[in-house]
Amino acid sequence: MNTQPYKRTLITTALPYANGPVHIGHLAGVYVPADIYARYLRLKGEEVLLIGGSDEHGVPITLRAKREGVTPQNIVDRFHGIIKKSFADFGITFDIYSRTTSEVHHRTASDFFRTLHEKGVFIEKTSEQYYDEEAKQFLADRYITGTCPHCGNEHAYGDQCEACGTSLSPTDLVNPKSVISGSAPVMRDTKHWYLPLDRYEPFLRRWILEEHTEWKPNVYGQCKSWLDMGLQPRAVSRDLDWGIPVPVEGAGGKVLYVWFDAPIGYISNTRELLPDSWETWWKDPETKIVHFIGKDNIVFHCIVFPTMLKAEGSFNLPENVPANEFLNLENDKISTSRNWAVWLHEYLEEMPGKQDVLRYVLTANAPETKDNDFTWKDFQARNNNELVAILGNFVNRALVLTGKYFENRVPACGELTEYDRRTLQEIADVKAGVERLLDTYHFRDAQKEAMNLARIGNKYLADTEPWKLAKTGLPRVATILNIALQITANLSIAFEPFLPFSMKKLNGMLNIERLDWNRLGAVDLLEAGHALGQAELLFEKIDDGVIERQVQKLLDTKKSNECAAAARAKPVRETVSFDDFAKLDIRVGAVLECTKVPKADKLLQLKIDDGLGGRTIVSGIANCYAPEELVGKQVCFIANLAPRQLKGIASEGMILSAEDADGRLAVVIPDGQVNPGSEVK
Repeated sequence: MNTQPYKRTLITTALPYANGPVHIGHLAGVYVPADIYARYLRLKGEEVLLIGGSDEHGVPITLRAKREGVTPQNIVDRFHGIIKKSFADFGITFDIYSRTTSEVHHRTASDFFRTLHEKGVFIEKTSEQYYDEEAKQFLADRYITGTCPHCGNEHAYGDQCEACGTSLSPTDLVNPKSVISGSAPVMRDTKHWYLPLDRYEPFLRRWILEEHTEWKPNVYGQCKSWLDMGLQPRAVSRDLDWGIPVPVEGAGGKVLYVWFDAPIGYISNTRELLPDSWETWWKDPETKIVHFIGKDNIVFHCIVFPTMLKAEGSFNLPENVPANEFLNLENDKISTSRNWAVWLHEYLEEMPGKQDVLRYVLTANAPETKDNDFTWKDFQARNNNELVAILGNFVNRALVLTGKYFENRVPACGELTEYDRRTLQEIADVKAGVERLLDTYHFRDAQKEAMNLARIGNKYLADTEPWKLAKTGLPRVATILNIALQITANLSIAFEPFLPFSMKKLNGMLNIERLDWNRLGAVDLLEAGHALGQAELLFEKIDDGVIERQVQKLLDTKKSNECAAAARAKPVRETVSFDDFAKLDIRVGAVLECTKVPKADKLLQLKIDDGLGGRTIVSGIANCYAPEELVGKQVCFIANLAPRQLKGIASEGMILSAEDADGRLAVVIPDGQVNPGSEVK
């Protein structure tokens, strides 16, 4: 960890794919935390840039374009606009939100590749790759489908089988076919350039494992896992007609691999914003760089991109990468293909003026250390019981009482009681607590600490009861309401990074300009005699009907998916004899241990008590189960399947699971406890 003071902070956010709109998972995982941090630093008077943009290259975009019969440019133009507007509407204060199809980005990425190429960093390798003779082009992994050799799924992709979760190579597929023409591809030689990550492993071990032990445990742990497995060279080019052409002679038909191209977008977008001074933000050692990303991007931002920067030699490395885990929706994984999501542009249409409510709820439920869940009932409860009943209630009482007893002007503070002094000290103490949490990227707890300030205010008014004291004399009431108004002004500072729209409204009610962060904790923010604005409700209750409509919308989506899945049910396979079936030895086992398999997002390694001394099984169910969910459960498995190597692990069987048409898996478990090793008949 660098302990030197920095002059400026460069904040980057993961570039969302421009092949669809953005949803609440994106907002919770990356963009709200980044915006909170940027707003906080700006309030402190620090020099800050918040950089974002759309990732507009890669196979997912070309696949969508092919499905819709349009060009990839049509796709990215449409969704870049939708995404950019959604972020702006939610108050994400990007200094620039650009795109990787810009001319500046193409030039910057090409120059970066050329620099590494001229320094001799890359390894050039010729390998065989599938080629579509009808379409006359090499095929990316996702452009090849075939039968999975492990589970028999006939629609597996060239990089993985979404039915069993096994990572694949295109050559693993049985009866491979081109997605483009439907023909059987042939193998042809092709040359690509590789970034030798293995050569930089000693640097990465020192930089991450020794110098950045303060990183979040999920980030540090994933990096350590990758490094412990040993790094391998990674291709930086691919055969595709959509992307940035590889800028060297003899590279016709090849583009920069999207994982290499996309992070350079942070640099190019800064360069587009500040063409004459962008290097200050990337090369001056007094600039701190912080990447906000989701957990699926940790390896690229902590291992691959830093290797690229180190190899180039003139760029700063990130100081922190506070990656979040994933947000689920109503106890189910968010899925764009199943339309199981709350889309930001639709939320704004259906919940006008409630951007801060969603910002608040997503921060309160932020998946900072583990996957978390968003439910509409919790959304309603947090709005009604916290924003309305705690924050809004205190602000309203302070302002309405001042209007009633002091003609809407701040009354003078008189003699203080011991309770007044303790309350004022509590106000002063809030600043250090919120700062400490924001400085260490604990945004959920920082927001909770800000809300404690409103709780202090509510308790103070409840204990002092100024509405009763007004019957006998106003001097004491004046002191109480002066203190209440100072708390209100402090709230306008403390919540500014979290609830910017509401705090703008509160500043209007207080008739003040936005206050700087360094004033937080002060008890003289409003002078005696200062005229206040008109009091109004800061938040409003959300009725059951509003929530029921949102829940019903999701239920309708689920029903539609189930009907579509039923319509797409796979036909029954060819008949087998009973003798063939009887050869399968299906048993029940208890899961003793379960861990994720490094470098394989969909694989879990399970240690099974099979009643025979135990065995290890690798299963492609990590997208549907967290490891801790399975420990202690009983599962059904095929016991006499020939062992096979998966990611270097000998798997001694297969866990049985049911798959719906959308690829979701549910492990088959016995109805009631039985002894491990019991046969299934």
